[in-house]
Amino acid sequence: MGCTSRYLGPPGTADSVPCSVRLMSADGLRSPAIRHFLDRPRFATIATTDPSGAPFTAVVWYSLGESTITINSSEGRRWPANLRRDPRISLTVEQGYDYVTVLGRVTIDDDQERAQRNMAEITARYITKPDALAARLEDFKKQQRIMIEIHPHAVLAHGVPAEKRSEERT
Repeated sequence: MGCTSRYLGPPGTADSVPCSVRLMSADGLRSPAIRHFLDRPRFATIATTDPSGAPFTAVVWYSLGESTITINSSEGRRWPANLRRDPRISLTVEQGYDYVTVLGRVTIDDDQERAQRNMAEITARYITKPDALAARLEDFKKQQRIMIEIHPHAVLAHGVPAEKRSEERT
């Protein structure tokens, strides 16, 4: 017996679907159900590896590309330094017990024009009031930013409907 998705609706309703943890290839980011889940401006938790081998986690904003996820940071933080040394990353976006985890490697772009443009795009997902957005972007312009693109090799999902079920709902 499977679980019932808390993401789509309460158990026993037309919006609840059976769920389990599914491991998909990197193409999992192209799944309409996964994209629908990730398109919402939720926080993501990333995990990197410290020099000692211990995991290090941080909460980040992100943007969803066609086959990648992009995050952004100010230079000098611990987790970007970890990624420069070891480009492996795990990113999880959750809503209660429902989640999508992306496992992959990163490329880092230090170009300030691209990094600032990317930060503006990401920030606009999370801050929708024009005055607050403008103020935050002014703060970011004073920082040395880096753009980090995650290239997935696997996607795990729990509570996000399977492709076939998602297509049946439309």
